[in-house]
Amino acid sequence: MATHHQIVIIGGGTAGIMTAAQLLSQQRAKDVAIIEPADTHYYQPAWTLVGAGTYDFSKTAKPMASVMPKGVQWIQDKATAFDPDNNAIHTAKQGTITYDYLVVCPGLAYDFSLVPGLGEAMDSGVVCSNYTDPQHTWEVIKNFKGGTALFTQPATPIKCGGAPQKIMYLADSHFRKTGVRDKSEVIFATAGTVIFGVKEIAKTLMKVIDRKDINIRFYHKLVEVDGANNIAWYELTKDVTAGGCVVMAEAENNETIDDNFQYNYKDIKVTVQGNRYGIHYDMLHTAPPSVAPDFVRNSALVNADGWLSVDKHTLQHTQYKNVFGLGDVAGLPTAKTGAAIRKQVPVVVDNLHLLMQRDRLGTKSYNGYSSCPLVTDYGKMVLAEFDYDKNFIPDPKLKQLLINDSSKEHWRLWMLKKYGLPYLYWNKMLKGADV
Repeated sequence: MATHHQIVIIGGGTAGIMTAAQLLSQQRAKDVAIIEPADTHYYQPAWTLVGAGTYDFSKTAKPMASVMPKGVQWIQDKATAFDPDNNAIHTAKQGTITYDYLVVCPGLAYDFSLVPGLGEAMDSGVVCSNYTDPQHTWEVIKNFKGGTALFTQPATPIKCGGAPQKIMYLADSHFRKTGVRDKSEVIFATAGTVIFGVKEIAKTLMKVIDRKDINIRFYHKLVEVDGANNIAWYELTKDVTAGGCVVMAEAENNETIDDNFQYNYKDIKVTVQGNRYGIHYDMLHTAPPSVAPDFVRNSALVNADGWLSVDKHTLQHTQYKNVFGLGDVAGLPTAKTGAAIRKQVPVVVDNLHLLMQRDRLGTKSYNGYSSCPLVTDYGKMVLAEFDYDKNFIPDPKLKQLLINDSSKEHWRLWMLKKYGLPYLYWNKMLKGADV
C-alpha cells in the first residue's frame, strides 16, 4: 500500500526546506512531505571561506532535523525512480509514495567519469576542491611552497560558477602573506571565453586579475587529470593558430600571444600531446563535473541536456502539470546558486497554491535572477546580481548597507558574505521568510 501526501518535495537542501517552510507558514498547504536521506544540512556558500581559513567548517553544518519546517513529514529515505503518469515516487526503503503535487529539487550530483583521473586525485595530496572538502583546500593552500597554483573548472554546469575563482583570489592573498607568491605563478584555466558573463562585474574582476598578476587561459576544456604526474590535461576549444598568433608553444615574444586566449601570459611548464595541452601544477583546485542525480537523469522528466525540464518563468514541468522543479537540478539558463532559489521559491509556492485552489497558475514569474558573491580578497567582495539576459540588477536594499555600487570591491560586502548572509540563511530563508 503506497503512502500518499498532498505535496511531496524531493530534497532537503535550500530549495526543499524553503518551499516547505513557505507553504506551511503561509498556510497554503496542510500535508507536505520531504524525501531527504541526509542527517546533516550544510550552508555551502561559506565553504569558500572555510577553504581560505577564515570560517569554521562546523558552523556550516546543522542537524537536518533542526531545519525541517514545523508540520512537515520528513521521510528519511532516498528517491530512486519517478512514475509521473501514476503520480508516484519509488524510494529505497519505504517503497512507493504517491502525491497530488510534486516538487523536484534534489540538487545536483558529481560525475567524475566526465574527467578521467579527477576522482582518484580529488581531495588528496595537492588536489583540492571547496565543493567536496574545503578543509583539505585550506591544508593545501597553507602547505603550498611555490610553483604553479592552478585553478580550473570542468565544462559542465556547476554550483556557483564564480566559486572556482573566488578561492584563487583568497589563495593569492594568503601566498603573499606567507611570502611564497614571489616564487609562484597563479593560473586560471577555464573553458569559458570571459572571466564573468556580466559586463560590469567582468570589468572589476579584470582589474583584480591585473592587481594580483594572474594568468587567465580561456577556451581550456578540462578533459583529464594525471594525479601521479601532477598534470591537468585540456582540449583547446579555439583554433590556436588563428591569425598567425602563437598561443600554445612557449612564445619567445609574448606580444604574439592572443589576449583573448591567454591574458597576462606566464611561462609555465606545459606538455603538448596531439590535440591535448597539459599544464603541470604544484597545486590544483577545481570543481567536480556536475550532473542531475541518476534517478532524475534516467527519468521522463529531463530535457535533452539531462536536467529537469521546466518552464523557465513558471518553473512548472513542461509535460506534467502537477510537477514543479527548482534549484540546481532545474534546466534553467542561469547560475545554480542559493540566491537563485530565494527568488524561485515564491514563484513555485504561488503557482502550487493557485493550482490546488483554482486549477490555474499565478502571475508570478521568475526572471532568471541569480547572484554570485565574488570574494576578491580577505575583506573585499563584489556582488554580481543578474537575470536571464545577464543584466546587472543590484538589490535596492544594498543602499541601506551604504553600498552604492556592488560591482566594485567593498568591505561591507565582505561583512555581508561572512556574517549577514549566513544569519539570513539559517534564521530567515529556511524559516520561510521572503528575503
